[in-house]
Amino acid sequence: MKLTFLGTGTSFGVPQLGCHCAVCQSADPRDKRTRTGAVVEAQGGARLLIDTPPELRLQLVAAGIDRVDAVLFTHEHADHTHGIDDIRAISVRRDGPLPFYGSEETLAALRAKFGYVFDENMRPLPGTSKPEGRAIAFTCGRPFTVAGVEVLPLAVPHGRVRVAGFRIGPLAYITDAKTVPDDVLQAIAGVRVLVVNALFRTEHPTHLSIPEAVRVAQQVGADRTYLIHLTHDNFHADLEAELPHGIAPAFDGLTVRID
Repeated sequence: MKLTFLGTGTSFGVPQLGCHCAVCQSADPRDKRTRTGAVVEAQGGARLLIDTPPELRLQLVAAGIDRVDAVLFTHEHADHTHGIDDIRAISVRRDGPLPFYGSEETLAALRAKFGYVFDENMRPLPGTSKPEGRAIAFTCGRPFTVAGVEVLPLAVPHGRVRVAGFRIGPLAYITDAKTVPDDVLQAIAGVRVLVVNALFRTEHPTHLSIPEAVRVAQQVGADRTYLIHLTHDNFHADLEAELPHGIAPAFDGLTVRID
């Protein structure tokens, strides 16, 4: 299995618009963070895209990825969905709509904002195209299979909403969580790689802080843990140097192979 981090930044991205701090002006490419998304490539070649962040086209081009078999949506917030139109370049080369998996709440929000993507009766004019997605609802806690890959969606709290994290074989991917409940910790026990969000060094009402994410990583005990949804509060190199062994900040374009 291969995991590609398309984006690893918070909803503002890094550099943050209007900010002239040292991190936002850093020459280290690892300090340039687009909004959070990832691609999981399973044995056999199936590719699952996690979320459609606003920079999706640029992210996929940079990663050399021009095909995915399905999209797994964590939740409906703009920084995780507003690149959905970039799916057009993928769906136009398929025989049918691209499967979009999400909770009932997430899919309802996507239909409300991007109805044209899902409306099969809304046909583009000859010579034009539109992104086409087929909404498929999942229930957190119940595994489903997509493109031959078993996916277990897991509910984690994120302020007033619940977000879907995913266990895909030896990988657990959790973003935008405020906490990781005990039932989720049990469900991801034994994973080789954990991906988890870590916003500030101080507590936040809707996200894990860096110290909280480290504690979650130590509870899970994965061989490797990668922190995502990072802000401009930390240089990548400095954060990497101070984190415990086996825990590291991810960066845009990082690929991880998982046995």
